Amino acid sequence: MKIISWNCNGKFREKFEYIKELSADIYIIQECENPEKFNNTKYNDFAKKYIWTGETDNKGLGIFVKDNINFIKNNWKSYCLRNFISININNKFDLVGVWACEPYIGEYYIYQNININNYNDNTIIMGDFNSNKIWDKKHGKRNYSNVVNELKTKNLTSAYHYVFNEEYGDEQQKTFYLYRHLDKGYHIDYCFIEKNRIKDYKILFNEKWLEISDHIPIMVEI
Repeated sequence: MKIISWNCNGKFREKFEYIKELSADIYIIQECENPEKFNNTKYNDFAKKYIWTGETDNKGLGIFVKDNINFIKNNWKSYCLRNFISININNKFDLVGVWACEPYIGEYYIYQNININNYNDNTIIMGDFNSNKIWDKKHGKRNYSNVVNELKTKNLTSAYHYVFNEEYGDEQQKTFYLYRHLDKGYHIDYCFIEKNRIKDYKILFNEKWLEISDHIPIMVEI
């Protein structure tokens, strides 16, 4: 199974065909529109099986799955934290889609602590965390490193850091480019997973993505 996460930087209804070419089984898309508001369009046809959340219909978090995949919403508590979706896939594992909005990692830190007892070594957490170890001091105790350390207690690790054997905060590959400038890259998108489940992990870098977004898609195959 192949799972892709991508912050599309808005107007996903005009961009979904680019990501569709990657032939994933599941897509986690940040900053996408609510498909319910785009009936009888190609975007609506793409979104045959999905779950979506957001403060406005024009920008939210969506998870889109292929027809042969079944999912149910877990209804884990979020208390209006933005934006997280938890679903169970094929009655086999829980997938948490992430688009952490301001205060970014602080928002996800609270969500994780609320739901940590639901996490186990079958859980996959994936998306745009808008954070990195380099900004730990800005977030006090609700920082990226403490998120990582707590996930370790559930046998979950960053797929990128495991596959490429790099230190947190010293990532050589970037997932986000501020103003789409190649000299302003940061690593802020992640997949946390039990390491033995990883068949492949990639940051799908190609400069073409920067023509339509400031993020690069990330992919995990399990």
